[in-house]
Amino acid sequence: MHWLQLLSYFFGGAFFANAVPHFVSGVMGKPFQSPFAKPPGEGLSSSTVNVLWGFFNIVIFYLLVCRVGDFDLKNASDAGAFGLGLLALGVFGARHFGRFNGGNAQVP
Repeated sequence: MHWLQLLSYFFGGAFFANAVPHFVSGVMGKPFQSPFAKPPGEGLSSSTVNVLWGFFNIVIFYLLVCRVGDFDLKNASDAGAFGLGLLALGVFGARHFGRFNGGNAQVP
């Protein structure tokens, strides 16, 4: 069932993409949007909450990529599935959080 492994790697990439901004913002001591803010996904959560949420996403990434099948970065389908998940959530995050952080500014 190689397609189930690829699906796992796709979601692993998505969780990794979600982990990065939360963990980095938290470590920098900056508040950032999280599912625990009010309103969820729009309000700001503390840096501590973001470190914890980022770490949780890293654990899920690890379980989906490193514990399912035999992920091989040299295998184009494994790396591609992971990369597509990373890209998909990365673009979603850029568009969603750009509304709040000035990332959707129009360039003349």
